[in-house]
Amino acid sequence: MEQNKHRILFQGDSITDGARSRNEDKSHLVGASYAFKIAGKLSYELAEKTPVFMNRGISGNRVSDLYARWNEDAISLNPTLISFLIGVNDAWRYMAKEPSGVTDRFERAYRHLLEETREVLPDTGLIICEPFILKTGVTAENWDAMNDRLQKYQERSSNLAKEFDAVFVPLQDAFNEASKMTEAHFWLWDGVHPTPAGHELIAREWLSVVQKSKLAII
Repeated sequence: MEQNKHRILFQGDSITDGARSRNEDKSHLVGASYAFKIAGKLSYELAEKTPVFMNRGISGNRVSDLYARWNEDAISLNPTLISFLIGVNDAWRYMAKEPSGVTDRFERAYRHLLEETREVLPDTGLIICEPFILKTGVTAENWDAMNDRLQKYQERSSNLAKEFDAVFVPLQDAFNEASKMTEAHFWLWDGVHPTPAGHELIAREWLSVVQKSKLAII
């Protein structure tokens, strides 16, 4: 029986973090985000292969924060696949003109991160998820500027996926379509953070794209 063929690492900010535990409590190691939903489904379906799912998302992180902790929270874990969902905090801090967001390092830091990963872990599959927002709650206050900034990050994320031969998971259109069915805050309660329904949407989109790609977890 082939075991631990798959070591899947989820990386990002609070959307990925999902209040995950920081100890060895296996009930909460993956948190309560879309990562938990994906891990639950695939762990059940691939139980004989005992896949390992890891979550190192940290609330408030930008791409540059990921890069700063990459040796500890990615390279040393030796994942066979890394899934990224990042960008909202980069946009938020830049728009808020916070000291930590004076310069826009999104694309530069993302490229450094991907270059280093390709260099050190050349066989590791990469998945880049599209950052997203909806017009409700905190995003509604400065919607046009915030949306414009995030659209730039969405385009850059897609381009980086192509450049580094990663699988790209589009999410904004799915949230836009969902908000036509039910109000935006049903999916993203403050315009940024998903509700249970929002996390389910992300998980379904992720599985739909990844499981039909060259990185399918089988």
